[in-house]
Amino acid sequence: MKLYGIPNCNTVKKARAWLAENHIDVQFHDFKKDGVNATLINSWLQQVPWEKLVNRAGMTWRGLSDVAKAGIQDKPSALRLMLEKPSVIKRPVLVKDEKILHLGFDETAYGKLLKK
Repeated sequence: MKLYGIPNCNTVKKARAWLAENHIDVQFHDFKKDGVNATLINSWLQQVPWEKLVNRAGMTWRGLSDVAKAGIQDKPSALRLMLEKPSVIKRPVLVKDEKILHLGFDETAYGKLLKK
């Protein structure tokens, strides 16, 4: 299992803490340090709509110009943005066997998905 995100993101910190407390082993992939590529993002875009993958509530999105925001209207434009600014991706992204298990962090959802 792999958790994608940015280590200083509060939501990612909460997810990582919850996973550690529940003894669930995950590999962490830092968007900024380890990067992302079109193949990875396209595989996610086949599983979830681009509107869910682009975090329009985050600081990166809010920092974009109105023109840049207006230009994000479909998968190709969202892909370009996510490759250019990976911190705009909703995080964390919890993945197992290349399938997205969950976007963001919700303790109840993680519990249902991961506790045995």
